Amino acid sequence: MRSDRLVPPLFSSVPALNEAASYLAETTSLFTRCFSDYSVEPVPDDSGGREMVSFVSCETAGSSLTTNSSSHRSTSSFANSSNGARSAPLVHEEIARTTVAASSQTSTALVNSSQVSQSGIPIFQGLIERVKKTVRGSADDIGWLQRAPDLPPVEDGTERFIEILDDIRHGLRFLPKSMVYLLVPGLFSNHGPLYFVSTKTRFSKMGLTCHIAKIHSEASVETNAKELKDYIEEIYWGSRKRVLLLGHSKGGVDAAAALSMYWPDLKDKVAGLALAQSPYGGSPIASDILREGQLGDYVNIRRLMEILICKVIKGDMQALEDLTYDKRKEFLRKYHLPKELPVVSFHTEASISPAVLATLSRVAHAELPTFTPLSAGERATLPVVMPLGAVMAANAQLLQIRYGEKSDGLVTCRDAEVPGSVVVRPKRKLDHAWMVYSSLNDDPSEADASQVCEALLTLLVEVGMKKRQEFAKKDE
Repeated sequence: MRSDRLVPPLFSSVPALNEAASYLAETTSLFTRCFSDYSVEPVPDDSGGREMVSFVSCETAGSSLTTNSSSHRSTSSFANSSNGARSAPLVHEEIARTTVAASSQTSTALVNSSQVSQSGIPIFQGLIERVKKTVRGSADDIGWLQRAPDLPPVEDGTERFIEILDDIRHGLRFLPKSMVYLLVPGLFSNHGPLYFVSTKTRFSKMGLTCHIAKIHSEASVETNAKELKDYIEEIYWGSRKRVLLLGHSKGGVDAAAALSMYWPDLKDKVAGLALAQSPYGGSPIASDILREGQLGDYVNIRRLMEILICKVIKGDMQALEDLTYDKRKEFLRKYHLPKELPVVSFHTEASISPAVLATLSRVAHAELPTFTPLSAGERATLPVVMPLGAVMAANAQLLQIRYGEKSDGLVTCRDAEVPGSVVVRPKRKLDHAWMVYSSLNDDPSEADASQVCEALLTLLVEVGMKKRQEFAKKDE
């Protein structure tokens, strides 16, 4: 049987094994690094001055291999199994190294096999499966919330939202002072001192009671859910006012988890929930990074993320894992948002124009150490220009090309729509970071982030009033 029939079509560009002994010898180190499930076993030698090393699959260890070598030439042969079966041979790679003390000539490796199997070439099969899994990525998971038959449909509230936003820009105010407004930041917010600051400042100037939840944004969803539950109860018992929550990104997921898990304790204390750009169904970015069995396993991407989140940021790896599709599906099977809870979900699409890709468009602040000239011992802040707009645009373009999905750079539009919620789908191009950071090139003719937050919460108040009326009619 010709050996080229044993090579999978995906690797048809690789020479046939009986013509590639020298090629395999030169790339031995590459194969041993990439395939951790192949072990190197020394083979006893009965010839003087020669040493042989055999690369044997863990699944077929113990198979007998035969190698013949010459200091001037290489030969290879394929042997059929003793039972004469015609199934495809299972090829075992064996590389012979010859070291002759008295000669300076280079020896060559020989490849032989004595086993027959229908499983093909194990050394390539594992790689093929990893390639398939990597290429497929999150294609089957994006938008799974819309395909789930047992989940309620969404209602489009974009038109009403635009009307409210236009009124706000003309100076009208609708948010009641009889409630407390709690802003829940997302992942890595502990390292962004300006996160939600402009929104809180605006609300305070309007005479509204507004707080930014002091949670560890890199903690797991369930950990933050318990923290938020305690935070809400503290606010309620201190003010006797119901709480309206607005969560951005993972903050929306954390807030939804708190209400899902502890609703009996919070139903009289919470007036509604708005989720802005939150991966309620999961994130393809998190899933593609952490999915096992991909090509990325060869470079230990997961380990790199663990070092970044756990060692550098001092967070919990579970925080990122909780945003994968598998974890979100598992969580939502256990916990559901209550039907009587008013919910508004908001998502956007990032611009992927060349101008955005080339710009440094976001501003953050970094805390500097205290120096002697500062005398008072107060920390100073220095504006640092960060290319977040360009990064989000690049991510959005990647998700568009790979999956054909619109996104804000981190969260796809379909994964941000909470089942049963009133959904806001603005046409304006806004990336994932726009909601929480100021920008160098904000258009004064457009609403800023704090006005958008005010409009979302105003819409949420209206949705709550409508829902209470519907439940009152049902009770009658």
